[in-house]
Amino acid sequence: MRRSSLLVVPAIALILAGCGTESTLDPSAGYGPTPTLPAPSRTLFPTVNIADATGWPEGRTPTPAPGFRVQAFAAGLDHPRWLYRLPNGDILVAETNAPPKPEGLDGGAGGGFRAWAQRLVMKRAGARVPSADRITLLRDADADGVAETRTVLLENLTSPFGMALVGETLYVANADAVVAFPYRTGDTRITAAPRKVADLPAGRNHHWTKSLVASADGSRLYVGVGSNSNIGENGMDEEVERAAILAIDPATGVRRIHASGLRNPVGLAWQPDSGKLWVTVNERDELGNDLVPDYMTSVTPGGFYGWPFSYYGQIVDTRVEPQDPARVARALRPDYALGAHTASLGLTFGEGALFPARYRGGAFVGQHGSWNRKPRNGYRVLFVPFANGAPAGPPEDILTGFLNDQDQAMGRPVGVQFDGVGALLVADDVGNVIWRVSPRT
Repeated sequence: MRRSSLLVVPAIALILAGCGTESTLDPSAGYGPTPTLPAPSRTLFPTVNIADATGWPEGRTPTPAPGFRVQAFAAGLDHPRWLYRLPNGDILVAETNAPPKPEGLDGGAGGGFRAWAQRLVMKRAGARVPSADRITLLRDADADGVAETRTVLLENLTSPFGMALVGETLYVANADAVVAFPYRTGDTRITAAPRKVADLPAGRNHHWTKSLVASADGSRLYVGVGSNSNIGENGMDEEVERAAILAIDPATGVRRIHASGLRNPVGLAWQPDSGKLWVTVNERDELGNDLVPDYMTSVTPGGFYGWPFSYYGQIVDTRVEPQDPARVARALRPDYALGAHTASLGLTFGEGALFPARYRGGAFVGQHGSWNRKPRNGYRVLFVPFANGAPAGPPEDILTGFLNDQDQAMGRPVGVQFDGVGALLVADDVGNVIWRVSPRT
């Protein structure tokens, strides 16, 4: 498979600084169950509009929605990306970053300008730092909203991301494998060697994060694996078991594809009312500011969601050659658009009694923020109300203010998770903070 030539236009669309204005959250901006999608707009060079990473000035925090407050649950972390709550209320945070790229490869960026642009993005966004490769345990025993205990639960991992506890076994999705460790309630340190459960696609690692959830009975692990390219330009041999959610038998390590055609499935969570698995997906680039919207969708077992041949159902991406009309014909349309280039990563559903009742069962989404859109998009935590297990209204801001007046990124939200009391935790991998959002009392 190859990518067709880009259209030549008089002006080069290389933007290294933008106005930073965020899109309104309506269908015309690529949000909601029936977003308005424009025609593709292709340029000689991809748009690059990078929010330089600065961190948070003393005393500055993100801005919560009216009626809520925000505080630092834990600070001084090392690139915190993903969160998991243990049954006793302890919070695990994966302090992690991309693994080193294989020697002689460009990391799957496709070479040329695109590879250069993504390296520049990593550098200016503060993302290309060595991975801490550890999982840290945070404990707020007095429930005051601040973790007073911090210990390294696991270290010497390989770009860990997703976590799931089944009985007395803690599963961790490294960039290259799912591994297992013994765990007993209250443990603050695990020294046992990892037991490999199943290998995961690695190599170029264009998308390296591997999210992980377990079925309710613990008989299956579900792992999100992103593509190794934008639209398959590195060849489909590089995409085996990628752009997919894998189902793994933890007893045998046998795996199968649970759903496919998902360019970069990141957040995985069970919707409590329907019992269905939902996922946030980062869509393809280089079709313009407003294509293609990232989305969240319920996952149909065996379902195909279009990548790379089509997007948002059966809209053919004419850059992809050769095409596959039969697969396009069965491509499923996602349930809910989350805005173009928002990098929607974290996903969790409202639980507990601390938040008002209208938030229970609704989706909270961590949007890491765009690097290739003008104006910038994302850089927020969204809430989408649900009713009867399905989205039931427009998205709402829960946490904003991650960009300063100079359009620099003081923080970027990633993983979202509720703590044991019912407050929302947000991992910020630029500010190196976990924020805690709770109602004002």
